[in-house]
Amino acid sequence: MTGTTKAVVAVGSILIVALLAFALFPVVYGLAMGPGIKTEGINADKTSPATVDVDGEWEVTTQPGPNVTSAGFTFNEVLPAEYKETSGSTGTVAGTVEVSGGKATKGQAIVDMTNIVTDRDVRDVNVRQKILLTNEYPEASFVLTKPADVSHLPDDGSVATVELTGDLTILDTTKTITQEFEAVRDGKNLVVAGDIPINRKQFGVETPEFVAATIAEEGEVNVRLNLVKKS
Repeated sequence: MTGTTKAVVAVGSILIVALLAFALFPVVYGLAMGPGIKTEGINADKTSPATVDVDGEWEVTTQPGPNVTSAGFTFNEVLPAEYKETSGSTGTVAGTVEVSGGKATKGQAIVDMTNIVTDRDVRDVNVRQKILLTNEYPEASFVLTKPADVSHLPDDGSVATVELTGDLTILDTTKTITQEFEAVRDGKNLVVAGDIPINRKQFGVETPEFVAATIAEEGEVNVRLNLVKKS
């Protein structure tokens, strides 16, 4: 075999390996990186009739259960051959709501972003340090800015909707949002959940320079708050 022939064979082999790697990357990536951990909506099958009045001062509880408090995000990862939904969540959430005369007059929720987890340790580090910049911005928050009517929430444990208006803050950037949420009076608890559509760039959330995957601009903030009355 001549030197020229050997060179042609070598180049051909490199091209074949490169093409195979490109073709198989989405499969390998999909096996290595799952869909993450998403904060879901209210599990209506696990609620019960209300046993306390809706008026009063409520605070977020992190007690385990079918509608446990959780908050996080959902975005699409843009791969060479597909869009892959990825979510992250944390249960480290604090907050309060005041209800008077059937209206939520004050409310806030504060999320500890340093505890966001997906389903892979490596991705958790990337999300916290390179995307959400939690070393510099450890918290995200929502503050109610307009009274919300909750007088129509049934006392039989069934789910209804409420419209909330407030200031959403991520990476120290604040935007006013109005969004419908699910809500239910569940025994001694009040549960509120919903998905808030966002454009990450409006909050200064930039995608790192991944080789083969970027993050779509449009995504969601996923929230489920389980509250109990202050004693």
